[in-house]
Amino acid sequence: MLFNGEKVSPFLDFDFDGIHANSDLQENQSNLSISGAQEKYSAVVERGHIRLSNPGEQGTFILKPAPLINIQTRKQIPANEHLTMQIASQVYGIETAANALCFSAKGQPVYITRRFDVKPDLTKYSMEDFASVLGKTEQGFGSNFKYDGHYAMIADAIRTVVPAWMVETERFFKLVLFNYLYANEDAHLKNFSLINRNGEYALAPAYDLLNTRLHLEGDDLGLKGGLAPNLEPSDALLRTGHLCRTDFERFAQRIGLPAKRVERVLNLFMKFPLMVNDLIASSFLNDKMKRGYWRIINQRRQWFVRSE
Repeated sequence: MLFNGEKVSPFLDFDFDGIHANSDLQENQSNLSISGAQEKYSAVVERGHIRLSNPGEQGTFILKPAPLINIQTRKQIPANEHLTMQIASQVYGIETAANALCFSAKGQPVYITRRFDVKPDLTKYSMEDFASVLGKTEQGFGSNFKYDGHYAMIADAIRTVVPAWMVETERFFKLVLFNYLYANEDAHLKNFSLINRNGEYALAPAYDLLNTRLHLEGDDLGLKGGLAPNLEPSDALLRTGHLCRTDFERFAQRIGLPAKRVERVLNLFMKFPLMVNDLIASSFLNDKMKRGYWRIINQRRQWFVRSE
């Protein structure tokens, strides 16, 4: 899926050591107009091998090695993202950017994903993240601008600019729920986008899905305003500080989704399918991180299924 049937080596012939001292890699990184704290590098496939794209060359893939941050478990982050993206796609049918793991010359896992905003002729689809859609900038809202807002703002914007807004809002709702249950606490405004591939805008495939709680403590949701302002909290939320199914039902009603469609989505997450266990077990996380991943998502499910 990732390489459209082409046989490609999963082994890179280079490493990311000394990355900040390497001017070629710095230039490659600066040419990639995708924001985020994690280092990302533009890449292409040539004669069955993955290489970094040259200056001025349009990359068709993105490489994400373990980030250079002061976290003890940082080298597990590529495997975490790969696992979480695969669960979203394979278990819940969420459209995601095609992805895999490859390995540096020293054997370190590197996350690789295909750019869904690049056409086969190497021109680009029109794409805009929701920080841009909502006019959130660092100049106007400070350095944490991408966390400034709530999820109903995104849903309202989808309803305004997307012709098939009901379908896309349901996709968005499902993704917000997935992020909560799989502890992606960095699901900010720039991690949701609109893309125009068929003459009209729709929600872009999901990307940057990661169980962040496995590495860092944070809030249950990525936006400071939560699901929506003035949303009546469930008794469970008032009692424990954590969202349950009732809160998502009220959020769905707030953003205009029919109750029957909402119930179908919510029911998907009431139990974890066996396939989730299988994917965690076969992932590239080490054994300790596998146990931690399961413990975190099981705790989230217990919060979610509580009644009032």
